[in-house]
Order: sequence, then C-alpha cells, then structure tokens
Amino acid sequence: MPVRPGELLARTIRAIEVAEDTIHVVVAILLTTLGLALIIDTARQIAVILAGPYNLPGIVLAVLDETLLLFIIAELLHTVAIALRHGGALDPEPFLVIGLVAGIRRVLVLTAESEPSFHWNPQGIELLILMALILVMAITTLVWRHSIRLRENATSVTAPSPARRNRG
Repeated sequence: MPVRPGELLARTIRAIEVAEDTIHVVVAILLTTLGLALIIDTARQIAVILAGPYNLPGIVLAVLDETLLLFIIAELLHTVAIALRHGGALDPEPFLVIGLVAGIRRVLVLTAESEPSFHWNPQGIELLILMALILVMAITTLVWRHSIRLRENATSVTAPSPARRNRG
C-alpha cells in the first residue's frame, strides 16, 4: 500500500520530533549528572581549603565560582525542560540569563584573582569587553521582555472578551 506524500511528511516530522525529544532528555540527564558532580567537587574543594591554612578569600572565591557555575547548569537544565514541555520551542531569555551569569562570574573571578596586581594590558581589556558584553545582554533582555509585554497586550486588546462574544 503506497504512502501518500502528506503521510510521509507527517511521519518524517514526527520522527524528527521524537529524535529531538530524545536528545533533550539525554542532555537533561547529562546536565543533572554534571550538576551533581559539581556539587560533590565543590564540597571536596571546601574540605581541602578548610584542612589547610585559614584562607577566607580562597574559600569565598571557590564557593562563588562553583555556585555560579551550578547556576548556569541549572538554567541550562531549565531551558531543556522548557523545550521538552513546549515541543522544542526555545525562549532566548534563559540563554541571555546564562550569558549574564557567566559574564558576571568571569568578572568576579578575574577581579578577585587580579586584585593584588591589576594590569590594564590583558586583564583590563578583558574586563572592559566583559562589561560591554554584560551591558549588551542586559539591554537585550530588557528589550525582549518589553516586546513580549507589548505582544501580550496587543493580543489581549484584539481578542474579544468572553462577555462580548456571548452577547452577539
């Protein structure tokens, strides 16, 4: 029995969607495993730091660095969950948040590491680029949120209310 072109296209699209969902599940499992390994490694690092000479800045820097990395992994995992929930549709806002956190993380680590001997040549240029990148991502996030609000307001204004539809 021959398959009609429309059925073949529908089957192909469904196979692609199943493959995409499978990849999302695998990515979610890998990110969860990575997050758990990072939590264990952070606890190990803190134990090693506490066993040695007292070094509060070292402890704070290690915990801050690992915590922000965990936050990035959690945001990626959240994005994968959204993609699975909404059939592959991705929202750019979580990626912007991940970029912001990663940029801020790098700025904090770079400034903490270079505090005693700051040099404008490599460190200053990197800091300026990171600050510009953070500013661009923050503005992009604000513009994105504003456009979504405008779109939602336009949709709610043009859609008739249930009371108006029933009067007809």
